Amino acid sequence: MATYTDESGYQFAPGTVVLEDLARAKDQLVLQPPPSSDPNDPLNWSKKRKIVNYGLVCYYVLWTFVQLDIGFTAWGPIIEEYNLSIDILNASAAVNYGGLAIGCIFFIPFVHKYGRRPLYIFSVLVQFFSCIWQAKVDGSTNVAGGSLIGANILSGLGGAISETIVQITIADIFFVHQHATMNGWYLVFTTTGAFLGPVASGYVADSQGWRWMWWWCTIFIGLNLIAVICFYEETKYKPTFVGRHPTDVPITQGARNASLDGPDASKQPQDLKEAESGSVERTVSFIDTTIPMRTYKERLALVTKTEGPILHHFYQPIIVLFTFPAVTYTALTYAHPCDLRNHDLHGVGLMNLPPFIGSIFGFFIGGWLNDYSAKWLSKRNKGIFEPEMRLWLALPAALFIPAGILMFGIGLARGDHWIILAIAYALWGFGFVVATDIALAYTTDCYQDIVGDALVGIIFCRNVFSVIVLFVLTPWVNGMGIQNLHILTACILFAVLLLPLGLLKWGKAFRVRTAEKYKEMAERQPTSRTFL
Repeated sequence: MATYTDESGYQFAPGTVVLEDLARAKDQLVLQPPPSSDPNDPLNWSKKRKIVNYGLVCYYVLWTFVQLDIGFTAWGPIIEEYNLSIDILNASAAVNYGGLAIGCIFFIPFVHKYGRRPLYIFSVLVQFFSCIWQAKVDGSTNVAGGSLIGANILSGLGGAISETIVQITIADIFFVHQHATMNGWYLVFTTTGAFLGPVASGYVADSQGWRWMWWWCTIFIGLNLIAVICFYEETKYKPTFVGRHPTDVPITQGARNASLDGPDASKQPQDLKEAESGSVERTVSFIDTTIPMRTYKERLALVTKTEGPILHHFYQPIIVLFTFPAVTYTALTYAHPCDLRNHDLHGVGLMNLPPFIGSIFGFFIGGWLNDYSAKWLSKRNKGIFEPEMRLWLALPAALFIPAGILMFGIGLARGDHWIILAIAYALWGFGFVVATDIALAYTTDCYQDIVGDALVGIIFCRNVFSVIVLFVLTPWVNGMGIQNLHILTACILFAVLLLPLGLLKWGKAFRVRTAEKYKEMAERQPTSRTFL
């Protein structure tokens, strides 16, 4: 069975885990998913290795979103230089979103088959060449327009995996009680690239010319390529030894500390002694010291291949999207119109600062506080964690996002002072990060073993929606006016953002109902850890 009931009669469904060991007086945290006894298991990596690995991922995310979002900055100079029409520029933006949607479906299956590392390298390499191409756009009006569209297709394909592979990496190396915080860091670097990138590129375009904003991207993405090749370790866990099943003994922080203080602590490999005794990221209690640590060369192998087919990964994301309510909720939350800027009226400049500031505050609510509240609620629930415990903090977003959209749209229509628009944009940025962070963590917690397929469906939905909005926005505004457009959008999003209320009541029942389907999909994963 994919669900089970313990001795006390408590029903466990996918995502339901014991997170607090209430039998202990202190150090009660139970690490979920339980790490294996293999020192090469990414869950068993030292804190330093995890920071280096995830730091490279965050740098990758930052420059991915810089190169995806600065294109609008150059529209004015490009129109003047090549006499291009707005339709051509809109088409270039649309094919960029199209590349993001299609590339995600096409490339992510290979992450499961050949590992994360080759796909990171491939993604950065494609982005590197797309930036060179955009910097060298030249020729007549028709040639320049076609070249710009081609470069944007390549840019979208290069950035396509960024919003999915990062969540897979988080699931690879971090535990349940850290998911929201790590997703929060991902969103911080996403918003930094998306909002501050255009600010910086605007100054570069003014001082050095619009081509140099792409040359600077080429330089920094080139540095990222070197760093990923030389330092990014594969996080896909391929067991080197088959021994005791990792779930045979629950691993707690207290047990880990006892191991560090015990007489056998000195026998642990050097790399395993790097963590501080208070860190819950490391577990040495049941490390099998007979398993050798992989060499530097082995850690940086280009391909980590596993057996088994991958064809199902090309269609499974759509099945997951429409059959798992948790994934549908995340797709609707993540796919809402996420850019209040009207480029014709505001361009891209310092107006990007307010949503960035709001997103920083959102990180603490949707990330750190959400993980803390999940542990606190688990302790009140006899130590048992339910993914729906995360959703309480998503409810404020149902107020902040519509409020920001209403204030922005009405203020824009009335010609209010820019400070009003800035406050509105900051409210939206805060709510967007809170809602998105919690939704991503919720899906990861519910269906960790198929999080890659789940995120492909979510991101595909978001990018298809972005393409549609890009083409219908202008006639939509012309038909009902900027104020009514924002009022309608705010009302729709208010309804979407109240979905956590239904999931708080019926979310576990949905997970029970989809448990068998989830188990079937999880068993097809080459490195499944947690399915019931």
